[in-house]
Amino acid sequence: MEKDDFKDIFEGLEGTFDIEEPKAGHKERFLNKLNNANGVVTLQKKKKNWWRPLSIAASVAVLCLVAIGMYNSRPTINEQVAQISPEVSNTQVYFASLIEDQIKLLENESSPEAQKIISDTMIQLKKLETNYKQLETDLINGGNDKLLLSAMITNFQTRIDLLQDVINQIETIKNLKNYNDENFTI
Repeated sequence: MEKDDFKDIFEGLEGTFDIEEPKAGHKERFLNKLNNANGVVTLQKKKKNWWRPLSIAASVAVLCLVAIGMYNSRPTINEQVAQISPEVSNTQVYFASLIEDQIKLLENESSPEAQKIISDTMIQLKKLETNYKQLETDLINGGNDKLLLSAMITNFQTRIDLLQDVINQIETIKNLKNYNDENFTI
């Protein structure tokens, strides 16, 4: 039914369609009429403006350089402590090496029976290390120098004493185990 409607419409319009070619120069006359009309603006190819993106990139680069410069210019906590008291950095190196040696000795003595004691000791050492970092921060922020330096040294001594006590306990456990093993040997 729809096909018939379209067919009827086109048959009715037959002969009224403009199927001839336009006269020569039609395109030029049409363009002249368009150019002469009011409010006609000719479009030109837009030039790319690179200044804006380049200025943004330069700004970001400058900000990054400033941030890196500020980050690198801050002395570390250890450097700041050494500026306040040079003896502390020497003492810190000495005690840190003693503590490292004790920890290595403790790890070498590791056994299933002593594993719980060793893990508890490591937790306590981490707590003491955190306390030491807080003492360093307090010293840098202008606390009582003598009191804080004394507390820092006491912290190191406490860590060394703790490690020595644990090593002694592990030796005692090993000796008891050996004693018990000897008693049960046939």
